[in-house]
Amino acid sequence: MVLLAAGCGRYDDFTLPRVERAPAPGAYVWQPRPDPVLPRGAAGEWDGVDTLNPSVTRRGDTLFNFYSGYDGRTWHTGLATSTDGLVWSRKGKVLSPSLDWEAGYIAANGSAIEAGGEFLYWYQGGRVPRIGLATSSDGISWRKTPRPVLDPGPRGSWDERGVADPYVIRLGGVFYMFYLGQDRAMRQRLGVARSDNGVEWTRLRSNPILELGEYGSFDENGLGEPAVWHANGLYWMLYTGRDRRENRRMGLASSPDGVRWTRLPAPLIAGSSDWNSKVVCDATVDPVPEGIRVWFGGGNVARPDEQLNGQIGYGILRWQSAP
Repeated sequence: MVLLAAGCGRYDDFTLPRVERAPAPGAYVWQPRPDPVLPRGAAGEWDGVDTLNPSVTRRGDTLFNFYSGYDGRTWHTGLATSTDGLVWSRKGKVLSPSLDWEAGYIAANGSAIEAGGEFLYWYQGGRVPRIGLATSSDGISWRKTPRPVLDPGPRGSWDERGVADPYVIRLGGVFYMFYLGQDRAMRQRLGVARSDNGVEWTRLRSNPILELGEYGSFDENGLGEPAVWHANGLYWMLYTGRDRRENRRMGLASSPDGVRWTRLPAPLIAGSSDWNSKVVCDATVDPVPEGIRVWFGGGNVARPDEQLNGQIGYGILRWQSAP
């Protein structure tokens, strides 16, 4: 892949490819494991305060989990590998803030895919968040693009104060990035952009694609961390919703074209154990024949950003056909 200079000013009207199948009547049923599958690191380690933001991708028979770790001051990206998605082997910290725009604070909270023999990892950086790209042949040694590939939008736009939480899928050779945007009123909503090379992105002109929930709802105070797949004739999105007390739960939305989204009326996934009683967030998905495998972050402290006692859990969404 040729890494070109990134641009931030392109807008267009587009949709994702149509899913060639009539929507099947039914619903997803959530089946979580009770305990974390990747707990926090030991006290004093780079991931000893929070272990969150899993991004799981496959290479052959191995699952690679590029996850975020917080040491109380800085966010880094680490790697863990697994053959079954339940038992993980930590490989250590693989990416840290090193560029000026990352502000020494974060090079994490990213989205990884494997394409053309390389791992591509879009990640969040900076105190005013931007999205960067790093590439690697082995998941250990990385090459960063020198500048962000997605900057905040222009003055007055829905994402002028930050872009974050990338989640990238590839369809027909085209990359689609779902991401969080923040405006000057500090509202956090979701949008989408597309790219032919993963570096130069065109934003959807009609962004955002998902607005805040109604007053009193689980997602009235902010949206983030989308995870997108297609199945049963539709696109589906798990996303994190924040309420006014900073409790976080995950909702589900569906779309015929990846642009026009309809949310389900209630949160689909809430914490069911002591370790994730206040926060459930950060989904990454792996569609398999038996369902949609989901790894997610969880914590028992309600805060907007970090020090959540974060750990990584697992569950599966199974499709239940309507009678």
